[in-house]
Amino acid sequence: MTAAARLAALDSLPADELCRMAEIALAALVDVMNQETTLLRAGHMRRAGTLTPEKTRLAQDYVSFARSVQRQGARLKAQAPDAVERLRLGHERLATQMAENLRVLATARMVTEDLLTDVAKIVGQQNKAKTYGRGGAIATDPAASARGIAVNRAL
Repeated sequence: MTAAARLAALDSLPADELCRMAEIALAALVDVMNQETTLLRAGHMRRAGTLTPEKTRLAQDYVSFARSVQRQGARLKAQAPDAVERLRLGHERLATQMAENLRVLATARMVTEDLLTDVAKIVGQQNKAKTYGRGGAIATDPAASARGIAVNRAL
């Protein structure tokens, strides 16, 4: 089935059915984002990462339905005003959940980066020479402080 055929099929659904399918996709997306946020708060980065494929799929599904709802907005408001209002409220919940999810992701990234930077500094300090320089102080080589440690800033 082509993309145009899928769009036409969505757009031709009865108003209540289209809204119901969009609500189901929206609720599933909010749920998986909530699970991810909870895992990230608890420090379970790897377990949270396993939710990424499902979250991506659910987001794609929801966007497809949301675009169809936008295209069919006038018809849906006339035929299923209560369902459209439920979708609007659900979308507000999604926006709130996304903001919280992004805040927790940013915090996790910052903590991870700080931790890796501290480890790199400690490793660098252990590797530096313990000799005295011309002024009678232990010589320091700032370039050696992160030797052998890389910080991946992509989270």
